[in-house]
Amino acid sequence: MRLAIIADIHGNLDALRAVLADAQAQGAEQIVVNGDVVNRGPDSVAALETLLARDDVSFTLGNHDDLLRLWEARSPGLPAEWFSDPFWGATDWSATQLDRAGLLHAPADWPMTHTLTESGLPPVLIAHGSPLHYREGLSERTRPERVQELSAGHGVLIGSHIHRPAQAQVGGVLVLNTGAVGAPANGDPRAQYLLLTSSPEGWETEFRAVPYDRAGVLARFGSSGLLDTGLSAQIFREEVLTSRSLYTPYWQWTEDTGTPRNTRTWNTFLQRHFPVRRA
Repeated sequence: MRLAIIADIHGNLDALRAVLADAQAQGAEQIVVNGDVVNRGPDSVAALETLLARDDVSFTLGNHDDLLRLWEARSPGLPAEWFSDPFWGATDWSATQLDRAGLLHAPADWPMTHTLTESGLPPVLIAHGSPLHYREGLSERTRPERVQELSAGHGVLIGSHIHRPAQAQVGGVLVLNTGAVGAPANGDPRAQYLLLTSSPEGWETEFRAVPYDRAGVLARFGSSGLLDTGLSAQIFREEVLTSRSLYTPYWQWTEDTGTPRNTRTWNTFLQRHFPVRRA
């Protein structure tokens, strides 16, 4: 059995197409989409349509797949002030696009986890974040006691969410992170995913990084209207351009300093923390 485990597409159709073509060339028989198909990029509708049209795909739920549904419902689980804050314009735009296409609730029945079993091999547990929460990232930095807690008897734990590949052997459990298809944060602009193959010796892993032309998706941030929604869309485009995490550290900086989120403070943040940021 050979599987492609892909995640964090984030509305980047060009990156998704590159990964699907590469997975086919590598002989992948199944594809596990480990969450976050949508939001951030301009192609949420097209990316979701592409995957839903295939019969070789299984899904797990990512935090952004869920966020857009919660946003449209004005869920009390989200801070009320977000709904009137211009900073969330990109999220509102993406939710509206999916709703108009009749796809907003497609992830409603996606499970939090996906399990792989193969005779003679350790069982594999896949989740977008961790098996307990889609915002808890797995990596070589995850505490050994937490790995044991999360693994629940599985020999392999696979997560995504942190937008970079990772691998570690922790107390007999193999911890893997797929990296991101559409918005890598490890300085490598290529579309990244995990290839998992069963063999008599065990599970064989290969981290794939697929080149693609980013000019198209970068241009569609503007031509789609997404860029007109405000600062968060600008940050998401900058992340595709630089292959670095910018949104999360900027958000944390504003929280820590009590700074409003606007273009002026964004530029200040970049000058202080990321003076050279082009990929």
